[in-house]
Amino acid sequence: MWGGRFTGGTAPLVERYTCSVDVDSRIYAQDIAGSKAHAAMLARQGIISAEDLAAIDRGLTLIQAEIEAGTFLWREDLEDVHMNIENRLTEIVGAPGQKLHTGRSRNDQVALDFRLFVASCLDQWASSLCGLIQVLLGRAEAHQDTLLPGCTHFQPAQPVSLAQHILAYAQMFRRDHARVRDACKRVRVSPLGAAALAGTTHPLDPEQVKATLGLDDVFANSMDAVSDRDFVLEAVFCASIIMMHLSRLCEEIIIWANPRFGFVRLPDAYSTGSSIMPQKKNPDVAELMRGKTGRVYGDLTSLLTLMKGLPLTYNRDLQEDKEPFLDAHDTVLPSLDIMAGMMEELHFNQDRMREALKSGFLNATELADYLAAKGIPFRQAHHITGEAVAYAEGRGVGLEDLSLEELHRFSPDIGEDVYGVLDYANAVARRHIPGGTGPDSVQAQMASIAAWLQTN
Repeated sequence: MWGGRFTGGTAPLVERYTCSVDVDSRIYAQDIAGSKAHAAMLARQGIISAEDLAAIDRGLTLIQAEIEAGTFLWREDLEDVHMNIENRLTEIVGAPGQKLHTGRSRNDQVALDFRLFVASCLDQWASSLCGLIQVLLGRAEAHQDTLLPGCTHFQPAQPVSLAQHILAYAQMFRRDHARVRDACKRVRVSPLGAAALAGTTHPLDPEQVKATLGLDDVFANSMDAVSDRDFVLEAVFCASIIMMHLSRLCEEIIIWANPRFGFVRLPDAYSTGSSIMPQKKNPDVAELMRGKTGRVYGDLTSLLTLMKGLPLTYNRDLQEDKEPFLDAHDTVLPSLDIMAGMMEELHFNQDRMREALKSGFLNATELADYLAAKGIPFRQAHHITGEAVAYAEGRGVGLEDLSLEELHRFSPDIGEDVYGVLDYANAVARRHIPGGTGPDSVQAQMASIAAWLQTN
C-alpha cells in the first residue's frame, strides 16, 4: 500500500513487531462504517463516480459479512485492520477500491475508527450503569426499615437505614453515568478530512461525514485531530472511577460476608468454595473485581505515559493506544453486569444488623443533641455524653440500658423522655434533612433516582 518509495521488503521480525491486526481487528465495523461514509462524501463531492460508490459500498458490505462469518483472511503483512480491509476491497471491486483512500490518511482514518469504537463502548457502560442503579434502587426500596451501624474510620458511628447505605452507591454510579455521557460529547468528533496532518487539497465535506455517522462535531484543527488521544484517556479515567466505586462496594460485601459481621449471605452463583476446607464460602467474585480495579488504573497510566512525550503530529507510538482501552472496556463492562447480578441475589441479614447496633454506642450523638436541645452548650453536652459512654462501657451495657438515676449522675437535665431519643429507630427517623437517613429523605432520594432512570 505504501511501497513505491521502497526497494526492499520489511524484515519478517519487524512485520510481526509492528503488526497490530490482532488488536485493532476488533474495530472492523467502525472502519467499514467510516469508509462507507467517506465514500458517500467523495461521490457527493464529485470526486468519485456513483458507480465507484456502489462498487465500494457493495465490497465493504461483503467484507463485513466475511469478517462476521469468520471467513475473512487477516494478513499480518498488511499490518492493521485498515489495510487488510482496503486490500480485500480492491481484490473484490478492483480500481474503485483504490479510489477509496482519496483525501484520506490512515492517520485520520484510525482516529475516526477509534472514536466511533470508544463512543460505542461508552454507550454500553452507560447502559450497564443504569442497570446496576436500577438493581440498587430495588434493594433500597426493600430495606427502608432495615437498620445497621453507619461507620466513620470503620468504627461504629450512628445508626442508618440500609436503604440509605445502598443509595450512597447508587449516587456514585449515577455520577459515573454523568461522566461517561459528558465524555462522549468529546469522543463523538469526526477527524476525517484532517488527512495526515495538514488537511487535503481535495474538496471534502467533513460535515457530511459527521452527519452520516451521527457524530456531534468535526475537528477544529487538523494537527490536533490526528495526534491527540485525550478522548481515550478521558474514557479510561471514567472507567477507573467506575472500578474504584465497584471496588469499594466489593470491599463492603467481603467484610459483611465474614461471619464475624454476618450482615450478608453470599449467593452461590457469585461465590466459591475451598479445595480443602468444606465449610468455606469465599467472596471470590468480589475479591477478583476489587483486584481488577488495579489493571484499569494501569491502563490509564499506560496511556498517560504513552502520550506524555509525543511531539505533533502522528507518531507510531499511537498504535499502542488501543490495547489499554480494550482491556479497560473488557474489565469494566462485565464488572458492572456481574455486580448488578450479585446485588440482585445478595441476602441481607437484618437480625445481625440489628444486633450490631447495640455495640459501639451508636446513640451517643442522640444524647448529646438531646442535652443541647435542653440549652446545654454542645461542647459541654459532648463532654457529658462522653462521660456517660465511659461509665456504660465500664458496666458492659449500652446508654439505653442505664437507669434514669445513673444518667442523672452526669446531668440533672436528663428526663424520662431520653429513652425515646436513645431508641435506634427513632434516631434514624428524626433525620429528615434532605439527603439524610430519615424515612422521608430516603423516599425522596429513591423517587429522584427512579425519575432519573426514566430519562436515561
